[in-house]
Amino acid sequence: MNHTPEELLIVTLADMLHGDRHVAVGAASPIPCAAALLAKSESPRRMHVSILHSLSHNPFAEGARELFDAAAQGRIDTFFLGGVQIDGSANINLVGLGDYPNLRKRFPGSFGSALMYFAVPRVILFREEHSKRTLVERVDFISAPGTSPPEVWRRGGPKALLTGRAVFSFDAERARFRLESVHGGDTPETVAEATGFAFDQAAEVGETPAPAAERLKRLRRDIAPRIAEFYPQFAARVWGLAA
Repeated sequence: MNHTPEELLIVTLADMLHGDRHVAVGAASPIPCAAALLAKSESPRRMHVSILHSLSHNPFAEGARELFDAAAQGRIDTFFLGGVQIDGSANINLVGLGDYPNLRKRFPGSFGSALMYFAVPRVILFREEHSKRTLVERVDFISAPGTSPPEVWRRGGPKALLTGRAVFSFDAERARFRLESVHGGDTPETVAEATGFAFDQAAEVGETPAPAAERLKRLRRDIAPRIAEFYPQFAARVWGLAA
């Protein structure tokens, strides 16, 4: 069964969530949202999914403030972060481009990303665009650091990076990514050419597994209509559902 690039990313992220008790998803994240709901539908154990952009999947009466409290209390297993820039040490930039404070381009800001990066045990970095513009050698501004000195306490940090081209794991001790698989049509060489930082490679870099037919059916039948409730434009573009 044919799949879209977005569906491959959704299923790949869902595979990373199996076994979690509580997955939380922030704003502007339709693909992580779909992945979390798909993983929940497949989980043999109770999985709680909190989605800030959803009324039906948002248990927080006070929004992000309660989300941050839950993370600080250790009640969230996995969270997703992205960035205008992500570098080879897993630092992310959500503030702007250029030399701070004289930025040539300003973005909305960090909005609690540093807290979540430190407090949530497993953070999955996600960025559809895979280019030297987004995956850089060094971010212009560190909104949230990928690693910390030994004397700095942190419960969490980056475990993986998923892009529109590949899957990377992250070694916190070495502060370095490792290429695990490439999506169909890419090779380790094309991924390296499109990446602004150096990275290691697994002994065997295979192709990211395509979604099984039954999982695609479940995604399209059960999950897509729920995503359409709070990301109608995404659901219309990917699945043709009425916005």
